[in-house]
Amino acid sequence: MSCESLIQFFFLNFPSLIRNPNYYCSSLKCNATNSVCDDQIIPNTVRRTGNYNPSLWGFDYLQSLTSEYQEDKYLKRASELVEQVKMLLLDEINRFLNSLYQHQLFNGDKKYYDHQMDLYSTSLGFRLLRQHGFRVSQDVFDCFKNETGDYFEESLGDDNTKGLLQLYEASFLMTRGENTLELAREFATDLLRNKLDRINDDNDVLLLTAVRHALELPIHWRVQRPNARWFIEEAYAKSRDMNPIMLELAKLDFNIVQAKHQQELKHVSSWWEKTSIAKVLPFALDRGVENYLWTTGIFDPQYGYSRIMATKVTMDKLPPYMQICFLALNNFVDELAYDVLKQQGILIIPHLRKSWGDLCKTYMQEAEWYYAKYTPTKEEYIENAWISISAPAIVSQAYFLVTNPIDKEAVRSLYKYHNIVRCSSMISILTTLVLRLANDLGTSSDEMSRGDVPKLIPCYMKETGANIEEAREYVQSIMRETWKKTNEELLQLDINADSHLLPQNVIKIAVDLGRMAQYMYQHGDGHGIQNLEMKDRISSLLFDPFLIQGILVFP
Repeated sequence: MSCESLIQFFFLNFPSLIRNPNYYCSSLKCNATNSVCDDQIIPNTVRRTGNYNPSLWGFDYLQSLTSEYQEDKYLKRASELVEQVKMLLLDEINRFLNSLYQHQLFNGDKKYYDHQMDLYSTSLGFRLLRQHGFRVSQDVFDCFKNETGDYFEESLGDDNTKGLLQLYEASFLMTRGENTLELAREFATDLLRNKLDRINDDNDVLLLTAVRHALELPIHWRVQRPNARWFIEEAYAKSRDMNPIMLELAKLDFNIVQAKHQQELKHVSSWWEKTSIAKVLPFALDRGVENYLWTTGIFDPQYGYSRIMATKVTMDKLPPYMQICFLALNNFVDELAYDVLKQQGILIIPHLRKSWGDLCKTYMQEAEWYYAKYTPTKEEYIENAWISISAPAIVSQAYFLVTNPIDKEAVRSLYKYHNIVRCSSMISILTTLVLRLANDLGTSSDEMSRGDVPKLIPCYMKETGANIEEAREYVQSIMRETWKKTNEELLQLDINADSHLLPQNVIKIAVDLGRMAQYMYQHGDGHGIQNLEMKDRISSLLFDPFLIQGILVFP
């Protein structure tokens, strides 16, 4: 296996290895059953129905989940493999650095590169460094441009698909004003699309698969765990350079984390069943598994308690005037606040109430628009929607779930809803818009019939007179600009930005929330409509482990 590929494989698949998970979960304080709570009858209110199908995964099925990969023998085997991989990586990294040095020829202050080799390594190195917060200059790509710097040399695309692919991936780490990376994105995209029709050699099948995967969505915009499964199954396992030790560890680590997720899902489904919300409020969206799936893309594997509590956040987003829902939500807030107070001595109830209060105000605004048959301007829609999409509520409460100690100044900063939270919200909003257009506005009529207000696309088209294609390009341009702003926050280019007060894991959660939106809506409404593609994705991530041949484990 090539040095660069091995290093990339490691970064993609092993962010952490989970051992002996602990759960700090208390039971719901109000076990609401049927339609009665505290001896008060909930009135039967005639309401619009969402016409949602029942959940694909019933309570009994979820409670029956079990996995052998919870056992200590698999954790022990994984630990042994980690040590072997560490030694393997040290050797490969040394070879990579030596190879890189030997291919660089110096003449004064100017470097001359072998384009065939260094377009790949330069692009990969740039992406990995920026991905981890290093402020690498876009100038490293100037040597691949023409003398005037106006465009990239066409010869770069000659028999160098791997290099082009890495250049394409690196370009999505751009920030505002980085014209070289914008040129790189356009240049690499055009050449890679042209190559799709010309790659016919059987030896290039894996490369062709990788190009199609990248053009569909770049790595920087993807959720790590689903992408890791795709890479293991569709790329690495089929590669002639596959290392069996790496492959076994990748599969075993995936299965161990999946077993942990199943235990958490059982806890969440038991809590949801006890609330009786899905039974008492039949118009509610019963999507426990889908809600939990969101959290697996937002919180790293070690944050089991955070995933459980965050799932409760997303499942409780229901109209506040319903008493049973209000009690469940109130009990959740009390539960989370109690745990934080016990562990850190800080009362966070006022902050949690602000999150939910801000969210409910935006819901009320949307309801008023709907009943008034009012189509908001695009500015009015965005100003309301970036909060109603619920990203600020999720990110702010995630801060309390993963931060210890809690910093009061950081909390004040967080509730100003600064750029990183806004960017996360905007990515979530724009993803649903871009993909709704890709599906010929397929979910728009469903949403309108159940009381949703017009989305940005009809607002923009009515306000400007634009057609669908123009509206699509408008949304995509905002998406690209939002990602540029997000990258600036990740690199912390503005030393005075409030985001400097936030821990890196919270910033990562905000960005990953936007990535999860792209993942959930990539093939239509994967949350509410339950399309076949999303069903398969959920099964592969939560229910179906890798088959590992000849694994060596001992009791």
